[in-house]
Amino acid sequence: MKNFNSMTDRRSVIKFAAASAVGATLPAWAQSAWPTKPVTLIVPFPAGGGTDAFARPMSAQFSRLTGKQLIIDNRGGAGGTLGAGIAAKAVPDGYTLFMGAVHHTIAPYMYAKLDYELERDLVPLILLASVPQVLVVNPKKVPVANFKEFIEFVKKNPGKLNYGSAGGGTSHHLAGELFKLQTQTFITHIPYRGAGPALQDLIAGNVDMMFDGLGSSAAHIKGGRIKALMVSGAKRSPAFPDVPCSAELGLPDYTVTTWYGLWAPKGTPVEAQTQAVEEARKACQTDEAKAVWANQGAEFPNLTGAQFDAFIKTELRKWAQVVKASGAKLD
Repeated sequence: MKNFNSMTDRRSVIKFAAASAVGATLPAWAQSAWPTKPVTLIVPFPAGGGTDAFARPMSAQFSRLTGKQLIIDNRGGAGGTLGAGIAAKAVPDGYTLFMGAVHHTIAPYMYAKLDYELERDLVPLILLASVPQVLVVNPKKVPVANFKEFIEFVKKNPGKLNYGSAGGGTSHHLAGELFKLQTQTFITHIPYRGAGPALQDLIAGNVDMMFDGLGSSAAHIKGGRIKALMVSGAKRSPAFPDVPCSAELGLPDYTVTTWYGLWAPKGTPVEAQTQAVEEARKACQTDEAKAVWANQGAEFPNLTGAQFDAFIKTELRKWAQVVKASGAKLD
């Protein structure tokens, strides 16, 4: 039998025991490659909206590639801030992620008080999708052939038309406020608990129009249920080349982009963050995801870490100015 009486042997045993104890208490992400179990993805809007339009195909490819489910948890309400608050308070163990959007860089200036701070409580991981906003109308409620006729109708009937949004303080809402400022028109805002419900009411004719992210409107435009009159920005969308852009319609400063990104709760292990970025990137670069992005007129910006963080800061400054100019405010 081996003699453990020597100082050297005692030290070896102590080191082995200590290493075993540490290994037993290490979190799962440190012992093996993340993820080792299903991951929850909080989507702060109801199913059927723009965030869902990208979250679900990304989730499907993530699950296929990793062999572990990325489970979508829709938590709609308060313009996306309810779900953001839930994500900010989630246990930062690497198994809760958050798919936020442009709306979350608007909210700090629209709401008097939020129960989270975007830059303090959530860590930006990767910018997944970017689509232009599109002005869409119910063709039965707003029987116009083009944008020129639409403007003429709105100016002759101030306050008659209403527009639905994904909620107060969302890009849908502020896109409408910016449009009113730049065209000197008046339309009435009707907030919903997400783009999905707003779109359904637009299709049903319960609201007249909407400023929506092209991603959630694309299928309905192609199906003829709603009519696109304008996409925002300096160029037309490759997915809808017949729809004029705002720059060519005399609104060169009307640029509203709806974008969607992935965050993690502050304190999430760096190893899990890094792997989440890599798996999300791979999911978005599959042929299946690329087809979805292209069909919805979306780009995959692929901004990560510090680049995504810098982009968020730019968006925060931009929307602070728009909110101030519009005078829009929520309790």
